Amino acid sequence: MKIISWNVNGIRAVERKGELESFLSSQSPDVLLIQETKATPDKLSKNLLENQDYVSFYHSAEKAGYSGTSIWVSRKIETELSWLPGLPGYEDNEGRVARIDFAGLSILGVYFPNGGKSADAWDDKLVFYRCFLDYVNQLRLDGRKVVWAGDVNCAHEEIDIARPKENKKSIGFLPEERAWVTDVIENSWDDVYRKKYPDSVIYSWWHLISKARARNVGWRIDYFFVDSALYPLVTEINYLNDQMGSDHCPVSLNINL
Repeated sequence: MKIISWNVNGIRAVERKGELESFLSSQSPDVLLIQETKATPDKLSKNLLENQDYVSFYHSAEKAGYSGTSIWVSRKIETELSWLPGLPGYEDNEGRVARIDFAGLSILGVYFPNGGKSADAWDDKLVFYRCFLDYVNQLRLDGRKVVWAGDVNCAHEEIDIARPKENKKSIGFLPEERAWVTDVIENSWDDVYRKKYPDSVIYSWWHLISKARARNVGWRIDYFFVDSALYPLVTEINYLNDQMGSDHCPVSLNINL
């Protein structure tokens, strides 16, 4: 199974640029996890709602033009799907968690809060982190195979950020956030890319205004995590740095499920 996660920074914009069509044509994922759709279904084109090759599900934010997640599943996968948006114990009115179930497998696409707008937003980010880890831990306890991915809005270690010293006090690289990612790993959720490539320097997000992508001054804040028991089934993971259309690049995982 080929699963790709991509923060598109506006699904209508990436479609308008022609990047979504070229991406789907070249990559052909079995499952596509999309973050930051920034649209409600009534604002989407027929292609985004009724794509000939994919069944799509949307979990939109209540606020127009903000946040939102979506999952696209290839029509070649002929099995019963269950769509479960939201996060138990957390008021997910920003469309941050999308989940699809295939029998005993749960795949989640997540757009974690940034937390930088205010003190309340920061506190909310930490609450979200705790609720989400409890959620996936419970799914595993329930006997489900779990894969989750998305924009975690945190660079875990210094290798994951181009300028760690300059950003020690920046949202996305603060000790509390980084400690949470460590806690995730200690709960037997493997950061697939970092486990497979412990010394590789690669980024998934670049600041648009400063044209940081051209200089590759970036952050690795987009991840795939799998239950440690599933890690041996992973065959490949890649950051698709050449894919344009967003300030994030897609992350692609191949796993034998």
